[in-house]
Amino acid sequence: AIGQVLYLRPYVNDFSTEWVLTSVTLLTLGSVFTTFIGERISDLKLGNGTSLLIFTSIISYLPASFGRTVSQAFQDGNYVGLLTIILSFFLLVLGIVYVQEAERKIPLNYASRYSSRTGGLQRSAYLPFKVNSSGVMPIIFSTSSLALPGTLARFTGLEFLKKAAVALIPGGSLYLPTNVLLIAFFNYYYTFLQLDPDDLSEQLKRQGASIPLVRPGKSTAAYIKTVLSRISVLGSAFLAVLAAGPSVVEQISHLTAFRGFAGTSVLILVGCATDTARKVQAEIISQKYKNIEFYDVNRFDQ
Repeated sequence: AIGQVLYLRPYVNDFSTEWVLTSVTLLTLGSVFTTFIGERISDLKLGNGTSLLIFTSIISYLPASFGRTVSQAFQDGNYVGLLTIILSFFLLVLGIVYVQEAERKIPLNYASRYSSRTGGLQRSAYLPFKVNSSGVMPIIFSTSSLALPGTLARFTGLEFLKKAAVALIPGGSLYLPTNVLLIAFFNYYYTFLQLDPDDLSEQLKRQGASIPLVRPGKSTAAYIKTVLSRISVLGSAFLAVLAAGPSVVEQISHLTAFRGFAGTSVLILVGCATDTARKVQAEIISQKYKNIEFYDVNRFDQ
C-alpha cells in the first residue's frame, strides 16, 4: 500500500501526511476485505477465490474495452484489422488451452506391482510434468522488472535511468528482446523452484518406483533435470508469444487491442475457467459418491 501511494505522488496535488495515512489505510483494509471474500469463495469449493475475483475483474471491463476497439475500427473503416484481432484472440485462447493441458508423462516402474497378463512389471503409472507449470508468474515478474527503471528514475531523476525506462517501455527498442529473455529466465528459475529433481528422485526411491532404463538416485535426478530443462524452453517460448503477441497484432491491424487481449489476462481467464470447471466437476462426482449406499460386509457375517 505504501509503495502504491508513493507511486501516485507525481499525480497528487495535495500530497500531505493526512492523505498518505488515509490512502494507505483504505488500501490495506481493501486488501484484507478482498482476501476475506476470496477465502469465503474458496470455502464454497468453486475454485480459488482470489483467482475468481481477478477473473471477474477482467471480465467486467472486457465488453467496454472491446466496444472501444470495434468503434475505432468502424470509424477508420478498418474491418480487416478488427477481424485480425478477433481471430487472433480465439487462436490465442485455443493455444493456451492446448498448452495448459499438455503434459510430459514419464513412465514409472514399481517394484511391488506386477502385471498378471505379462508376468512382468506393470507400467501403468506416470510422472506428469506440465509444459507450463509456472503459469503466469514469469510474465508478472518480467513486467515488474521492466517497470523498475521507470520507478527508480521517477524518484532519483538520474538521466541513464530515464533513458533505460524509455527503451524498456512497450514499443521501445529494448522492450521485446529484454522481455523475452526475462520471461525465459524467470520461467526456468520458477520451474525448478517448484520441482526439485533431487527431491523427486528421493521420493521415487522411497516409494519403490523407478524410471525405465534409468538408475535410481543421481541418474534419475539428472534425467528429471534434463526433462524439466527442455520443458522450460517450450514454456518460455509459449509465454514469450503470449507477452509479445498482442503488440505484434496491434502493429499488423493498426488498431488498439482491447484490454482483455493481453497475454496475461487471457492466460488468467483460461486458467481460472478450466480450473474452476475441473473443481466443480470433481465436487459433483464427490457428491454422487456420497449418495451411493454401500453394503456393509460385516452385516452378512453375523
